Amino acid sequence: MRFSGLRVLKEGLTGNKGWGPHWRDPEPKAEYDIVIIGGGGHGLSTAYYLAREHGLKNIAVLEKGYIGGGNVGRNTTIVRANYFLPGNSEFYSHSLKLWEGLEEDLNYNVMHSQRGLINLFHSDGQRDAFARRGNAMINQGDDAILLSREGVRKHLPYLDFDNVRFPIYGGLYHPRGGTARHDAVAWGYARGASDRGVDIIQNCEVTGIDREGGRVTGVQTSRGGIRAKKVAIVVAGRSGQVAAMAGMRLPIESHVLQAFVTEGLKPVIDHVISFGMGHFYISQSDKGGLVFGGDLDMYASYAQRGNLPLVEHVMEAGMTLMPMIGKARVLRSWGGIMDMTPDGSPIIDKTDIDGLYIDCGWCYGGFKAVPASGNCFAHLVATDRPHPAAERFRLDRFRTGNGLMDEEGTGSQHNLH
Repeated sequence: MRFSGLRVLKEGLTGNKGWGPHWRDPEPKAEYDIVIIGGGGHGLSTAYYLAREHGLKNIAVLEKGYIGGGNVGRNTTIVRANYFLPGNSEFYSHSLKLWEGLEEDLNYNVMHSQRGLINLFHSDGQRDAFARRGNAMINQGDDAILLSREGVRKHLPYLDFDNVRFPIYGGLYHPRGGTARHDAVAWGYARGASDRGVDIIQNCEVTGIDREGGRVTGVQTSRGGIRAKKVAIVVAGRSGQVAAMAGMRLPIESHVLQAFVTEGLKPVIDHVISFGMGHFYISQSDKGGLVFGGDLDMYASYAQRGNLPLVEHVMEAGMTLMPMIGKARVLRSWGGIMDMTPDGSPIIDKTDIDGLYIDCGWCYGGFKAVPASGNCFAHLVATDRPHPAAERFRLDRFRTGNGLMDEEGTGSQHNLH
């Protein structure tokens, strides 16, 4: 099924009775060439690019719940390429380019909105740091504009510029940054992969990984055993648990990250805004809700919900930045499970077990990385060679100490990234 304005108009006038399922719902086969564990954004995009770019069709994506029920549907939907360090910079630049052509590629409206991202700074030292980051972004081929205090005021006149503790000095403007509809991204990739022959199997939990002679041979699931020549693990905050099924211990801690949305309001926030003196970020959805979040809950957990002290912390940061937000009513909150690495940068690599591959450690960067993660992981699984944009995301950097990418400069404590 292809989408067009004429088709949408026709269905709207006829009660939307002509739409069919967006992807197939097959029974699992006994054997596949490739089994992808995890039906989130990264797993679905991996399957899509394996089929689209490498011509591989005998692929299964195994999802223990339903498509869109994990982190891909539990985030603040921000898309950006404003990273500083080599390794991260080229990867997220690659991802942003894929985002910009994604709707045409998938023939699916993922509601990608390049409304611009502004990172605020509140001291001379922060200004210098953001000027350096902006120059690195420009050298990478992306866009960055250093705004003065008055430059920020033209874009964001409703902020508290004269806050006694955190006056706004200016901001780094990333015009190509923005947001996308998280559910639609999952649905679009699922539809695209299914149309190319990939089996997307929901309600199929992996309970074991079969190995023989140092090589992976398949998986055990809640719906029976499945043989496979290659197995790819893409399960975000559950990475450590699933890797343990193969006898591996990953350098990963799982932490809860909360997000919040208010009641629907008239348009007021045109950009994505990041507060420089507190980990707070906010945008406004197409439905009018203010979508915002802050720091991790700071303790390891697999729960998809957080605790009240962090709720209070996030609300305080929002009120400090824009006191008007106090008039909005919070509609709901939720939590995603973040797979945190010691240096805050991801892993896309082969493991020591032949035929077993791992894609994890996305920390805060999971949603914005969905297209490039799938594209690069598919290249690795299909060719056994790293994609040039992801060749620094090696698993063994945590064993050797070579090639660590501490983007935040906070050391080796997982929850500080």
